[in-house]
Amino acid sequence: MSILTVKNLSHGFGDRAIFQNVSFRLLKGEHIGLIGANGEGKSTFMNIITRQLEPDEGQIEWSKRVRVGYLDQHTVLAKGATIRDVLKDAFQYLFALEAEMLAICDKMGDASSEELEVLLEDMGLIQETLNNNDFYIVDAKVEETARGLGLQDIGLDKDVDDLSGGQRTKVLLAKLLLEKPDILLLDEPTNYLDEQHIEWLKRYLLAYENAFILISHDMEFLNSVINLIYHMDNLQLNRYVGDYQNFQNSYETKRLQLEAAYKKQQQEISDLEDFVARNKARVSTRNMAMSRQKKLDKMDRIELAKDKPKPVFNFKEARTSGKLVFQTSDLVIGYNEPLSRPINISLERGQKVALTGANGIGKTTLLKSIIGEIPSLSGQAELGDYLFPGYFEQEIKDANYKTCIEEFWSDFPGYTQYEVRAALAKCGLTTKHIESKVLVLSGGEQAKVRLCKLINKETNFLLLDEPTNHLDVEAKQELKRALQTYKGSLLLICHEPDFYQDVVTEVWNCENWTTKVV
Repeated sequence: MSILTVKNLSHGFGDRAIFQNVSFRLLKGEHIGLIGANGEGKSTFMNIITRQLEPDEGQIEWSKRVRVGYLDQHTVLAKGATIRDVLKDAFQYLFALEAEMLAICDKMGDASSEELEVLLEDMGLIQETLNNNDFYIVDAKVEETARGLGLQDIGLDKDVDDLSGGQRTKVLLAKLLLEKPDILLLDEPTNYLDEQHIEWLKRYLLAYENAFILISHDMEFLNSVINLIYHMDNLQLNRYVGDYQNFQNSYETKRLQLEAAYKKQQQEISDLEDFVARNKARVSTRNMAMSRQKKLDKMDRIELAKDKPKPVFNFKEARTSGKLVFQTSDLVIGYNEPLSRPINISLERGQKVALTGANGIGKTTLLKSIIGEIPSLSGQAELGDYLFPGYFEQEIKDANYKTCIEEFWSDFPGYTQYEVRAALAKCGLTTKHIESKVLVLSGGEQAKVRLCKLINKETNFLLLDEPTNHLDVEAKQELKRALQTYKGSLLLICHEPDFYQDVVTEVWNCENWTTKVV
C-alpha cells in the first residue's frame, strides 16, 4: 500500500532548477536512504512533501490518516518548558484521549441504558488505544529515549531555551521518536550525536516497524538501516534496491552504459550529418539526404550530465611553529559550573589528535578555552611560539544575509573578484551558489564556504569542531585527504571513526577528565 505518491514534481529557486518531472512512491514499512551531493535538493524535497514548500508543478498525495513525523530543526521550543515537558508532549494525543475518557465517566451517571452502552463502547476503544500505545508507561519511555540519545546527561529539567543548537536537535529527535509516526522523515539526524548515541539510533531504526526516509552522509550508518536508495542527481530522482554499495555498483554500470550509448549515437549523428552535407546539393542523392536529415531531426538525443565541480581542499600552511603547540596546567573548563577536573595535556608540533566522548562533556569548550576564546574557570592554557591557529566552529547561530562572495571578501579584502570566485569554485561551489546569499544554501554548501575561508588562511594549527557535519561523501573524502597531507598540528572533534582513524596520530577520550556522569 502506497503511503506517499509524488507525481511529475518540478521545482526551482529563481533560475536554478532543483527537480524536473520527478516521481516517487513510498510503501508501508520501506526504509529509504535519500542521497545526493550537497545542493541537489534533498532537504527541499522533504520540505515539499511535508507541505512547508509549494512545488512549481506536480502532485503530492498522502494516504488518509497518516501521521507524519519530520525532524525540523527550525521548530520553535517555548521558553519555560523543560526537556521533560517537550518529550511528554509527544504523547499529547494520548493525554487528550484520557481526558475524553474521564469526560465519558462523568456522563455515565446520568446516562440512559442506551446511552450507557454507546459510552461504554467508546470508552473501551479509547482504553484499547491507550494500552496499545503504552500510555501507562509514558514516563519510562521518556526516560529510556532520553537516555539513549544522551539527554539525561544534560538534565531533563533544564529549560529548552538554554540549550545549544545540537542539544535542541537531540530534543526534537527524541520527541519525534517517541511520537512513533507512520512515517519518519529524518534529515541528517546523526549530526549532533556521538558514537554511543548513533549506535542507539541505529538499533532503534533497525527495529522500526513503520516507514522512514533518511538523509545522511554517514554511509556506514545509512547502510546499516535502509533497504532502498533514492538518488538525487541532475534534477532527477532514481530508485535503487538494496544498500549504498549496491547503489554504487548499479549507478556505475548505468553510467558506463549511457556513455557507450552516447558515443555510439554521436558517431551515428556525425555520419548522418556528413552524408547530408555531401549529398543535399546533388539532384541524384537529394532525396536520400533529406531522408537522413529527417532521421536526424526526429532522433531522441542522449545527453550526458554535466560534470559537477569537485571540491579541492588544500590548506595554506604558515611557517613552522615551535616544538610545543600548547600545554595546559590544571585547566578547568566550563561556564557557570566546571565541566572538567584539572586537565594537564600538551600537544607537540606535527601531532594530530581526535577528541572523542559523549556530547555535552566539554569538547567544544576545551577547544575554545585552549585558543582563549572563552576564559577558563581555573588553571591555564599556554600556547607555543609562532602559532597561527585556524578554527572551524561546529555551528553558526546567526543568519547570514551576505552573498558567498561578500562573506569571503570580508575576510580577504585584498583578493580580486576573480580570485574570490576561483577560491569558492575550488571548494565545489557553482557560479549560482557563489552569487547566492549564504542563508539560502544547504548546510553542506555553507560548510564549504566556511572551509574555503579556513583553507585560504595561513595556519600551522587547526582546531576543527565536527567539520564533516552536512558534507557530502565526495567533500568528506577530499577533506580527509587534505588533513592527511597537512603538515601542521591538528585537534579534531569528530564522531565518525571512519573519517578520523586514518588522519590522526592519537585519540584523546575527553570522558577521562569530565565531571559529568557518562
